[in-house]
Amino acid sequence: MYVCVCRSVTDSHIQREVEAGARSLRDLHQRLGVASQCGRCGRCAKAVLEQALDAPAGIDAALAPA
Repeated sequence: MYVCVCRSVTDSHIQREVEAGARSLRDLHQRLGVASQCGRCGRCAKAVLEQALDAPAGIDAALAPA
């Protein structure tokens, strides 16, 4: 889903940035340009960021044989 239409940023882009170390909306702003144009995406981007931070390390890790 598109989170920031101005910069064509999707929830997948945000997830990848979290996996690469992003931990705040400021990080997303610096890395992807989120909330740097009209700013309407700020709340949604923060919600997606928080969800990504709360998610388990990855589905692949959960499915890996023990």
